[in-house]
Amino acid sequence: MAQASTPLNATVQQVTQRIRERSAERRALYEQRMADQHQRGVHRGELSCGNLAHGFAACGTQDKNALKMMNSANLGIISAYNDMLSAHQPLETFPETIKAAARDMGSTAQFAGGVPAMCDGVTQGQPGMELSLFSRDVIAMATAVGLSHNMFDAALYLGVCDKIVPGLFIAAARFGHLPAVFVPAGPMPTGLPNKEKARVRQRFAEGKASREELLEAESESYHSPGTCTFYGTANSNQLMMEMMGLHLPGTSFVNPGTEMREALTRFATEQAIRNTEPGGTYRPFYQQIDERAIVNAVVGLLASGGSTNHTMHLVAMAAAAGLTLTWDDFTDLSAVTPSLMRVYPNGQADINHFQAAGGMSYLFRELIGAGLIHSDIPTAFGTDMTAYTQEPFLEDGKLTWREGPQQSLDEDVLRPVATPFAPTGGLTVLDGNLGRGVIKVSAVAEEHRVVEAPARIFEDQNDLKAAFDAGELDRDVIAVVRFQGPKANGMPELHKLTPFLGVLQDRGHKVALVTDGRMSGASGKVPAAIHISPEALDGGPLSKLHDGDIVRLDADAGTLEAKVSAADWAEREQRVAELDHYHVGLGRELFGGFRHLAMRGEEGAGVFGGFEADDLARQAGQIHDEDA
Repeated sequence: MAQASTPLNATVQQVTQRIRERSAERRALYEQRMADQHQRGVHRGELSCGNLAHGFAACGTQDKNALKMMNSANLGIISAYNDMLSAHQPLETFPETIKAAARDMGSTAQFAGGVPAMCDGVTQGQPGMELSLFSRDVIAMATAVGLSHNMFDAALYLGVCDKIVPGLFIAAARFGHLPAVFVPAGPMPTGLPNKEKARVRQRFAEGKASREELLEAESESYHSPGTCTFYGTANSNQLMMEMMGLHLPGTSFVNPGTEMREALTRFATEQAIRNTEPGGTYRPFYQQIDERAIVNAVVGLLASGGSTNHTMHLVAMAAAAGLTLTWDDFTDLSAVTPSLMRVYPNGQADINHFQAAGGMSYLFRELIGAGLIHSDIPTAFGTDMTAYTQEPFLEDGKLTWREGPQQSLDEDVLRPVATPFAPTGGLTVLDGNLGRGVIKVSAVAEEHRVVEAPARIFEDQNDLKAAFDAGELDRDVIAVVRFQGPKANGMPELHKLTPFLGVLQDRGHKVALVTDGRMSGASGKVPAAIHISPEALDGGPLSKLHDGDIVRLDADAGTLEAKVSAADWAEREQRVAELDHYHVGLGRELFGGFRHLAMRGEEGAGVFGGFEADDLARQAGQIHDEDA
């Protein structure tokens, strides 16, 4: 087993310390608020008879009697179940499993509330995608509504995909006086190889494959209940929850519908009860998740070549726990974090191959052994992180944990720290006269990481497709898709553009994408500078760029520059775009307030403000309510 005494990497220690120092005041206020809520107790014991009767009116006699006694734990279940989306369909049966496991422990569980779960795979390139990022904050608010009845001693959070887990985490942080366990559903079994899927997509973009061929390939890839098997935001979510100790060890990538998945869900319930005050050991979220856990999540993301979306989500998640995380923290951690995973789009394997090659237990072993993560943090499992080098097994139907593999079983998928795929992490920050953004380099070949070419400006992703179809992009080009930030239209993913840009790159052209929107958790081989902040609508430099301007994207140096003289740049006016067509239809008109309140991508692109940071600024007279 990796030793907990391994010295912590100096950069990891330094980044952790500066997060702690810059967050000191707001974190102290956060902890005080959570402690105050804990002292007020679970209001079930304070409710009037009428209130309490409403709270358990729908329960069976056994649960009702247990809730009347006040001396056993009651778990609140928050679930993202719906039966349309493959990742969340397996969650349908989880509440009954949880309730039965709670009763066996002499406790109870109630379904506190459901939260929306939308799929970027369904809405990609469609108007609905403009609600995607904001759904994270809706999920956080919906979770708060569910838990606001204050009937609960702990909460179980059932969710998987892109915005769902970050939204649940934000809410868990604001209900940080409650112990929390996150319960995943697991990935679908392996389908059509990812390389073949990508090949059919590009052939369709070139008009060489029919729509019937494309649909067949997609259907063979996304073919059953469970999370999509590529390594995008959904699977990055699961890895990060385990890196922070909010999952049970080895639970992230167990397929749904299996005996093991059922056993892990039961054990998560039992552990949540043990973590409550009635259960004997109080382990609230706010005492478990601090700057060390957040750094672990960032390092895990970087080592695995995870989703670019988390350069925003983790900032917002940390803020909800009273912590200030910056993109510079990502950059510095990336410089010392080796790339240890190759899962599509960073390679050809899928997440099931990663699991078979050694999975999370091996990844933990390597990162702890190299001193790259904090191994001494408390976890929902009731141990420190060293227990996460173990993986679950069933022995005569009973769940147990054993040490995971000492070596990778497939070094084409999972490598040791001593011989990584690359010496640094898969994400980096770009800075220059076009603003600040992020780029995922883990899937970008070295020869494509520096691109200097004329810009072609678009203000709608559909216009890029039209230009491609017309042959106007068959050259070296940096495609700039602007007015795609959170204030403009909700910051949709632009993953629909990947096949077109990929075709141009395969033809030998120097190609890149620059945008104040998002690309995808599955960003692939084409270099993409995304989340450019400030966004064009917010006075960002992208609004001054002209067709034909030479732009240089240098992922190695971390720069993004328009080759325009300072005098010329100063004379240019900000472009004002017509955006009304983004704001009506498919419910987008309901989110006008969100667009107005949205913060910059670098600040997490949320609508809640800075939580305790804003409160402290008000107390200091630095901001006023009318400014918020």
